[in-house]
Amino acid sequence: MDETLASYHRALQDATASLSPWADALDGLTRERLLDAPHGDLPRWLSALAKLPDVSAHCAFDADTLALTQPDAMDPLTADQQISLEQGLRGLMPWRKGPFDFFGTFIDTEWRSDWKWQRLSAHISPLAGRRVLDVGCGSGYHCWRMHGAGAAFVLGIDPTILFLMQYLAVKRYAPQAPVWFAPLRMEELPGEAAAFDTVFSMGVLYHRRSPLDHLLELRAALAPGGELVLETLVVAGDAHTVLMPEDRYAAMRNVFFLPSTGMLEIWLRRTGFTDVRVVDVSPTTTDEQRATDWMQFQSLADFLDDAGQTREGYPPPVRAVLVARKA
Repeated sequence: MDETLASYHRALQDATASLSPWADALDGLTRERLLDAPHGDLPRWLSALAKLPDVSAHCAFDADTLALTQPDAMDPLTADQQISLEQGLRGLMPWRKGPFDFFGTFIDTEWRSDWKWQRLSAHISPLAGRRVLDVGCGSGYHCWRMHGAGAAFVLGIDPTILFLMQYLAVKRYAPQAPVWFAPLRMEELPGEAAAFDTVFSMGVLYHRRSPLDHLLELRAALAPGGELVLETLVVAGDAHTVLMPEDRYAAMRNVFFLPSTGMLEIWLRRTGFTDVRVVDVSPTTTDEQRATDWMQFQSLADFLDDAGQTREGYPPPVRAVLVARKA
């Protein structure tokens, strides 16, 4: 049993103990995926984490680039520490959501996730003092931004173990921050927690075979009067328009429903949300999502044709942000 993961599991268990009826599921699923039946690449990722130098850090969670710096600028990392740091961070590639800066090593992630945060942050209720859930949190970049905006407690959930490792790379330098990550899917959590003041679901809805069930799960996690922040792919059209790809969309296999914003508003009202607002609609460009030195696989530019459509012939990706309240 790896002590790094065992220690993190214990800390997560303590932090989420009050999340009834979720606590047992969070504990059991996390134990299973980290300790009992771990991912085959876990030893390699843990070895990469171990290369990160043990130094103190000042963390800037309110900046577009999530930056870790040494408290004393006159005491920089040694050359050997810098080499070990980069080796460790590169061992956790590909980095998809960010950007990050670890003591001068800049991670130019596939997504400019800060752009998404800029688009939505002015339209949501202030996060100061709130309990926040981030569903499909990826590397945890937005979780740290939520903490930087004053959230009292942030829980990110995502089944991808590599993303947990990337989160732990930051958590290593901010152990006291009330930001947590559980490697599981929303649909695996039981019952109505009604525990969060704000719930974010960004880039998840179109991956769900039943989008209405996902909206109901999000609503069940919210306290009465709580706020949902929903970001998803949409298509142009009236309130009756929805696209279901025949097979893939922009090379993604697991894309099911792309509604118009009008249809999405209906879905939200039908699932018990009120005060539904569309606060942003923006095309995804190859400046926002692209291959980089830290994510060297194909990216958006490879999935569009010469006419700007997806290579399957569908409209190019456009994302909307909606805000709604639990009735």
